[in-house]
Amino acid sequence: MENIRCLIIGGGPAGYTAAIYASRAGLAPVLYEGMEPGGQLTTTTVVENFPGFPEGVDANQLMDGMRAQAQRFGADIRRGVVTAVDFSGRPFKLTIDGETDIEAQAVIVATGATARYLGLPSEQKFRGMGVSACATCDGFFYRKKDVAVVGGGDTACEEATYLAGICRKVYMIVRRDVLRASVAMQEKVKATPNIEILWNCNTQEVLGDGSGVTGARLVRKDGKVFDISIDGFFLAIGHHPNSDFVKGFIDTDENGYIITEGKSTRTNVEGVFAAGDVQDPRFRQAITAAASGCKAALEVEKFLLSH
Repeated sequence: MENIRCLIIGGGPAGYTAAIYASRAGLAPVLYEGMEPGGQLTTTTVVENFPGFPEGVDANQLMDGMRAQAQRFGADIRRGVVTAVDFSGRPFKLTIDGETDIEAQAVIVATGATARYLGLPSEQKFRGMGVSACATCDGFFYRKKDVAVVGGGDTACEEATYLAGICRKVYMIVRRDVLRASVAMQEKVKATPNIEILWNCNTQEVLGDGSGVTGARLVRKDGKVFDISIDGFFLAIGHHPNSDFVKGFIDTDENGYIITEGKSTRTNVEGVFAAGDVQDPRFRQAITAAASGCKAALEVEKFLLSH
């Protein structure tokens, strides 16, 4: 059975950055990229807020660059999904793609989180062409344009308020007749003149053409169907951390995010670390994910030196 010194699970900004640092530290890391090499960032187009790229950078190009940098320093990057783990003792035991068993002395879980979507075919059709799950990432592209935000919780209110400072008009599509957000967030939204709340509405279809999103078809609770004209359609109905495969061994919060100790990346299992969106329900940015990947690799280095 293969025994790996430092195993990294996940191929996004956190995983690739961890691989860069672990490789340079001589830890001979092996990284399994999972179902979505490059992570959530590859669902967008141009990244304009990653430091060092004054004109922005193509998201796939950024991830390909991180991957190549890790390989340059010796990281062994593999396709494959970790389908089962046994963290009851070291070396840790893991199964790849349901068939290959390996062992690892230290593990970094960097599997990210998946944005929740409505499940509409048209929504998937226009992903990256006007449909987004991150206002902070993509809002700038809709400057002085009309957009819609789906959701009624704190995240939706935060996204709508952020977009209102950039866009001409922001529609909030809310399926109930009340917001689930905190009172403070509700008051902030209602006090913002260019936010219009569309109560008791569900999205039937995202409308668009070859250039991207042009509108959305909504249906009210009373059955009335109507269209709105928009350039951007933002989902703010939550994220699901990709942590199911470690449950039973690693502590998570009520939403499934891995709990880490204080400002470290340590989990409740000695030798297992977590980095990126799988342990970050708040920021969910490529730069913060990369930073936590760096921290995890440095902590793994110290752990292995002391064990």
